[in-house]
Amino acid sequence: MRALILSDIHANLEALEAVLAAAPEHDAVWNLGDVVGYGANPNEVIEKVRSLNHLVVRGNHDRACCDPPSLEFFSPAAASAVRWTQHVLTPENLAWLQHLAPGPVSPEGSQSVCVHGSPHDEDEYLFTLEDAWESFHAVSARIIFFGHTHRQEAFATNQEEQFHLKPQYSFADEPDQCELSLRKGARYLFNPGSVGQPRDGDRRAAFALYDDSSELLTWFRVPYELEKAQEKILRAGLPDYLAERLAFGR
Repeated sequence: MRALILSDIHANLEALEAVLAAAPEHDAVWNLGDVVGYGANPNEVIEKVRSLNHLVVRGNHDRACCDPPSLEFFSPAAASAVRWTQHVLTPENLAWLQHLAPGPVSPEGSQSVCVHGSPHDEDEYLFTLEDAWESFHAVSARIIFFGHTHRQEAFATNQEEQFHLKPQYSFADEPDQCELSLRKGARYLFNPGSVGQPRDGDRRAAFALYDDSSELLTWFRVPYELEKAQEKILRAGLPDYLAERLAFGR
């Protein structure tokens, strides 16, 4: 089984379209949440995600767009985007967001679980080996797919040692990929990166593929029409910063 792993699309239609066009053949799509927020095409992105008809875990921005009082921990720019998104969502797409399940969610037939932030909390960021250790103890699955940090990375443990892993790419502005072969007996926390708003210094859209038959996880990066996405953000009256940061992957 080959699963396409998406996360943190954040209403960036151009990035999502580029990812779907570049994605290798797959049998399932596992979406780790934050379908909306920040970007200017929440309805179009939701409709495209809904058409895939696969697993989607709720993200903190997805929840916030359904629950206006939940903006206490959002930055001013993020809160502004949430309020704008609430205003433009169609009733059908708002209802779809409201019915998303929080993680952990176990894909059928897999020994993995999907979460947004962590197995404990969709708002929790996993940045360090210490964070990862707590999450490994929260669930028994061999692989925990997580998003929220907008960074392509992985944490691994063989129960005695822990490892922090990051992809190494050959190109800066072209499509590229990096493979991670699973070690026998090891467990993994794996982040595919952000489709629509990367924050690891690489402005290309990020995604991943998991092939359980070959025990292989592959990170991907693909360029997209970034300037078009920026123009839409500015035209919508969203904070300029949300457009500017796309160019730097920060």
